[in-house]
Amino acid sequence: MNNTYREEYLSYIEFERRLSKNTVASYSNDLDKYYLFLKKRNISSVSKITKKDILDYLEYLSKEGISTTSIARKLTTIKNFHGFLYQRELINNDVASSIERPKLRKTLPKVMTVEEVDRLLDVPLNTIFDYRDKAMLELMYATGLRVSELLNLTLNDIDFENCIVRCMGKGKKERIIPIGEYVLDSMKKYLEKRPKLYLMKRDDHLFLNNHGKGLSRSSFFKMIKKRLKICNINIDISPHTLRHSFATHMIEHGSDLRVVQELLGHSDISTTKIYTHISNQKVRTDYENFHPRSKK
Repeated sequence: MNNTYREEYLSYIEFERRLSKNTVASYSNDLDKYYLFLKKRNISSVSKITKKDILDYLEYLSKEGISTTSIARKLTTIKNFHGFLYQRELINNDVASSIERPKLRKTLPKVMTVEEVDRLLDVPLNTIFDYRDKAMLELMYATGLRVSELLNLTLNDIDFENCIVRCMGKGKKERIIPIGEYVLDSMKKYLEKRPKLYLMKRDDHLFLNNHGKGLSRSSFFKMIKKRLKICNINIDISPHTLRHSFATHMIEHGSDLRVVQELLGHSDISTTKIYTHISNQKVRTDYENFHPRSKK
């Protein structure tokens, strides 16, 4: 099947919609697998794809043991791809538009307690990596940055004079987030040590690895798991655990939902509202645990 339409769509989401490289790569991978399935059916043109072909593909993915969440994401890619072609009048009919996404069970993100966060951030400062890790953890919890945003920060993104950090979020949207004394103090101490991480060539990434280059997402995840183990904090985490904890603790302590939305960089406030559910759940748990007449 001709790849021209596929390339046009990927160029559109990268340069017009300005989606991240990771998102574009994910869409590209989804379309590759979709094309491969259609090729096995001898479908040579996008215009010949039917609704049944797409439904059969989804059934095939399910039989392959692909999770409902992953199937839903792949269907989103397919629907967006066909919708793009239809809007550009490259096909006469959008056969994917009437296909419903599988219903997903909403799970609340795991969050840490304030006490657990305090223990995690109380990093003994012995090595240069201790200074780096503390600065990263303090900054992430203080701002709610996404992991990718945190790792893409450069030296110029921290403004000590105005006590702010600038980051480039989804859709290439810049946001400015205030930072407090804890972050500023740990950041200054780390930056004093940071030149020792330089090797052959200077790297402007704020947080560097032991090779003097920008830290990877997997390295960050390993670091936070290691720190949790050291602190004897046994929770099931994700790379965004501190981000979720930041948002939840802000709301629990009375922050306006719109403020949290702005800080997190959510385009839709409905995304932010999940943290009110977490807070409500905590209210229910605390009530059942601590009210003397909550149970018989």
